Amino acid sequence: MTTPTPLDPLTNEELTALVDGLAGLPYDGEAVDQRTHALQTAWLAMDAGADDELVVAAALHDIGRARPVRAEHPGLPHEVAGAEFARRRVSERAAWVIAQHVPAKRYLVATDAEYHALLSPASVASLKVQGGPMDGREVAEFAAHPLAEDAVALRRWDDAAKDPDGPRLAMPTLLAAHARCVAARRA
Repeated sequence: MTTPTPLDPLTNEELTALVDGLAGLPYDGEAVDQRTHALQTAWLAMDAGADDELVVAAALHDIGRARPVRAEHPGLPHEVAGAEFARRRVSERAAWVIAQHVPAKRYLVATDAEYHALLSPASVASLKVQGGPMDGREVAEFAAHPLAEDAVALRRWDDAAKDPDGPRLAMPTLLAAHARCVAARRA
């Protein structure tokens, strides 16, 4: 059994720099950049009543594409690099949900007949690279995980967060949610 890595929570300055560093970074042919996408995903999570930890995970779900995280985890798929980062700097729950936001798309395509039609052309193209719909065994394994519903919720917010004119979570609101997560872990 491995010993869990102790958390080194992000400071407000680090979280701000990470999110702001996503500005202008293309998002696979979508109409928004990575920063807009991150803050819109977090807004959708908060609007849906997600808890602080899931809101932070939503904001950071693609953080594996950020330059400093890519440099720290070269060659890993963005969801794996992001999960490794989140495991050390956010929480194990955030790490799992971030790691599973790509498999959640594969799960939804396999289990929701209407889901595929909601995907953008870029998301349809990436689905092929990601392995296409899950098979029956993969669906059962994914659905059995206690955090599967969180990953599916994140996936749906991720899919909806591609509107250049859509609402975005303000950085102070994200920082406050993150601070509450840090305080709760220390309590």
